[in-house]
Formats: sequence, structure tokens, C-alpha cells
Amino acid sequence: MADRVTVIGWDGSPLTAAARSALGAATLVAGAAHHLALPEVPERAERIRLGSVGLAARRIAGHRGTAVVFADGDPGFFGVVRTLRAPEFGLEVEVVPAVSAVAAAFARAGMPWDDAQVVVAHGRTLRRAVNVCRAHTKVAVLTSPGAGPAELGLLLDGVHRTFVICEELGTSAEQVTMLTSDKAADHTWRDPNVVIVIGGFVATAEGGGWIAGREPGAGPRGWALPAETYGGALGEGETDLLRAAQLARLGPRVGDLVWDIGCGSGAFATEAARTGAAVIAVDRSPGSCARTEHAARRFGVQMQVVHGTAPHILEDLPEPDVVRIGGGGAAVVSAVADRRPQRIVAHASTRDAAELIGRDLTEHGYDVECALIQSVELDTKAWTEKERSVAFLLSGRLADRAP
Repeated sequence: MADRVTVIGWDGSPLTAAARSALGAATLVAGAAHHLALPEVPERAERIRLGSVGLAARRIAGHRGTAVVFADGDPGFFGVVRTLRAPEFGLEVEVVPAVSAVAAAFARAGMPWDDAQVVVAHGRTLRRAVNVCRAHTKVAVLTSPGAGPAELGLLLDGVHRTFVICEELGTSAEQVTMLTSDKAADHTWRDPNVVIVIGGFVATAEGGGWIAGREPGAGPRGWALPAETYGGALGEGETDLLRAAQLARLGPRVGDLVWDIGCGSGAFATEAARTGAAVIAVDRSPGSCARTEHAARRFGVQMQVVHGTAPHILEDLPEPDVVRIGGGGAAVVSAVADRRPQRIVAHASTRDAAELIGRDLTEHGYDVECALIQSVELDTKAWTEKERSVAFLLSGRLADRAP
């Protein structure tokens, strides 16, 4: 095992005294090509071109001597420190930090970033990173080859965003480019790069926040808010209790994409967006689309509202994680199930209609639950019944996918 491992963050600035001291004693140095070319790297030291951090960590664990690992930006922020400290390698490290690539990118753009989401995009997480960009007004994306600005722009089709693309920060080839997301695929971008994604409706805020990222609890307290919150009467599938149960069954979360088909007033879509999930709300009624957009603006959440009739309008939408079906019948249920979201909820006003939906979901491989939900609103002055609603709630869950 290496006698000592020092991780040096590099942001293009001159190396600190601590970094130069660690390099002077190093018998092994790992890093990217521009790190290994630094004049402070000892000629006698073994050099490892850093590709797979795991493979490098294994080499370092077997090295007898003093090792230094270079990393761009702050190595403790989505960096190599986590891998090097993994129990399988048994390495104890000292860290010489630097300005993170995210902080440097926002500095180049002249923007604050305490209100930004920060995500990492690679092959496995690209879709979820894009969903965060759909759901939030300011996101920094740490990209990787094959999951860069061009791919982000292509997957954000239909959602207007502005990209600030910072290539090779801290090097002589550093370049900052601002363009709209639909133009990003027209260029070839150099790695490494950071993309700041900006856009969407921004709610007015006074002063600074108190927590990094999206402020939790924005908007009114509670879920399944009453009808008057959304401008009056709601559809039969939008009652408070049914909406609460649908949200509970779907469990939307940050990184998810939610489809709300037959969005009506926008009540469900808005509350799903308040969880931090990305939302696409679909309705064939222009009036419903307008109400949904109004609700989203009122609550300061982002969503894409699509005017069209399901199931045909669904064909070109990006893959959903969870779906609420507010109407459309068996054809819509089948079309949604064909896209294999993790969870689906629907409702029916009769038992026969519930059985048809449940049978269709079962045939598509979903585990199906059905509950009869009845709510009675009482006038608490006279304790008399004001309104009663009854609906069958159906939920489907794929058994072969994580919840």
C-alpha cells in the first residue's frame, strides 16, 4: 500500500506550497495529460494516465512509496476522493482542494449559484440529469463523453433553455459559449466541460435563500390542496383525496419524469412538480392547458404543457418514470403501459370500468391494486354533509423494476 496518498485539486491556478511539497516527494503521480505535463511533476516519478479511477486506485494501493493524484476542480465534490476512500482499496488520503468546476463555471458566467441544482451526467444518469433540467430553472451539469451538451440539448426537445457551456476550464484552451439548447447539437464540444442550464418561469424571490439548491417548502403548506386553490371546480378525477392517493402511489421524486394525461385544472401536475420531479401535462382541451400553465406559474414550478389527444400525442414524448392517467379509456392505458413506466395510476367511476383498466394493466405485466375511495365533506358549523365523491383508484407497478 502507498505510504501516503495526496489528492491535489487543480483549477489552473499556480500550485500551492502544500501541493508542491507533496509532488516533490511523490514516487507515483496519476492524472490527466495536462496534469502530468506540469513542470512540478518529478521526472523520476511513475506516471499513470487517469482514465478509470478504480483501476488507478488499485495501482496506487499496490504501490510502495508516496502517491499524488491530480483531479480537476475540487476532488471532494463529485470527484476522485470518494473512489479512493472506498473500503476495497483501503487508502487514507490527504486533500489539497481547489475551486470546483461548478464554482468556476458560474464565476465565468458572473452568476450566483447557491440556488442551483448540481447533477452529474453519464451513460446511466443522463436521462435523470435532463429531467432535473426540465424541472428547475438553474442547473449545473458535470458532463462526460457521450453525455455532454449535444445530448442534453437533444433530450430537452420541446423545452426552451439557455446553455452556458464552459470547456476545459483552467487551461489555455478554456472557452465559454452561450446558446439556446436547440443549437447545442450543431457543435462539437471539448471535454471536460460544465453546462449551466438556465430557463423556465422564475418565481420572484426577495433576498437570498437559506439552503443550497431549490428551496424546500416553496408555496403553500400541504398536498392535495382544495379546489379553490386551483380556481374553482375540479374534474371527477381531481378530488382532494383521490389526488393525495395518486401522489402517494406514484411517489414522484427528483430525477423522475411524470406524465399527467388529461391534466384538467393542472392540480395533480402542479403538485407532482412541487416534489422536484419533471412533469409533462397533456390535455386535448386548450382551456385545460391554459389552466395548467396558470397553476404552474402561480406555484412557481416548471412543467411542459402539451396540447393534444392521447394516445397519439404520447408517441413523441420522452420516456416516463411514473404516469397518472386522468382520462382516455383503454386505448390510453394500453399506450402508456407499452412505454413501461415504473408505476401507473388511473381511476374509474364504475366497477366495470375499473375491471377493464385492471385487466389491461395485468396483461401488460403490472401488479395491480384497486381501492374504492369515498370522501364526504362536512359543514363543520352544522355537521351536515356538503359533498360526497366516490372513485375506484387503480395502481399498477412493474414487478421487475425498482420502486
